[in-house]
Amino acid sequence: MRVSILFGSEMGTSEVVADCVADELSAHDVSVHDMTDLRPGDLDVADFHIVICSTYGDGDLPTGAEFFFDLLDAERPDLTGLRFAVFGLGDSVYGDTFNRGGETAAAKLVERGALQVGEHARHDASTEIRAKDMAREWARALPLSTCALIGR
Repeated sequence: MRVSILFGSEMGTSEVVADCVADELSAHDVSVHDMTDLRPGDLDVADFHIVICSTYGDGDLPTGAEFFFDLLDAERPDLTGLRFAVFGLGDSVYGDTFNRGGETAAAKLVERGALQVGEHARHDASTEIRAKDMAREWARALPLSTCALIGR
């Protein structure tokens, strides 16, 4: 199974997490992509996608993901059949906007017909748990073998 990891970051943490997830899933054909370099047409519904997205400002998508999701809204592609999981990053001191970036990313993909699978991870920077450690554990629990059977 091919796994495509997409990251959107403001300060680089999402990229570090993406690399850790890629290492954890190295038994698969894994590629890592900065969302600033992607267009919605680059998504292949045959791949399993992992979106790693931080939250910036007042619950906004990070700068590294804005362009991709603006294009997704403008182009409105049909993503029916695309399967994805989300690892969000945030800080609970921001209350209502905690991890909103990952939630926004997931909602925009679902709106276009994609199917979110697995646990939506929400890392909290206010804890002692390191994002990359949580990401490795989360990646091990992803239902990749089940996803390979969906729609095939």
